[in-house]
Amino acid sequence: MLNFKITNMERHQFKTTINAPRERVWEILWGDETYPQWTSAFAEGSRAETDWKKGSKVLFTDGKGEGMVSVVTDNVPNEFMSFKHLGVLKNGKEDTETAREKGWSGAIENYTLKTVKNQTELTVDQDIEADYKDYFLSTWPKALEKLKALAEGGAEQDVAAGEESRASR
Repeated sequence: MLNFKITNMERHQFKTTINAPRERVWEILWGDETYPQWTSAFAEGSRAETDWKKGSKVLFTDGKGEGMVSVVTDNVPNEFMSFKHLGVLKNGKEDTETAREKGWSGAIENYTLKTVKNQTELTVDQDIEADYKDYFLSTWPKALEKLKALAEGGAEQDVAAGEESRASR
């Protein structure tokens, strides 16, 4: 007997154009110092435990023992990175059974970098569970703004100041 899970997973796309070469954007995306800065939009203390090599496990954490368990499914430096989400991290322990039971194990997250008119076009494609759709639709633009500011030479303080000035308009 086959057991099929019905999920409410949808693929969503987020894009930004960054005035920096792909190599710089790649460095900001996956750098030990910069990854936590731009992903703080999702959770303060965000970090990734991995070597970023194809086939390697990734623990995307909030620094408090919560997060996602994933695998790098592809890595073409300065062009493409892909992850498959396998489960969650709860209280520092990996749980892949819950994800499989809920039907969202295997969700994909892709990062594609292209050079367009001497700038970098970054496209993020992510499978998103319906329950988290609103959260990601509002948070991804904030994360991409932070990433863009870092890659274009701004500091984290500049990003925060920009958010403050936008909020006051």
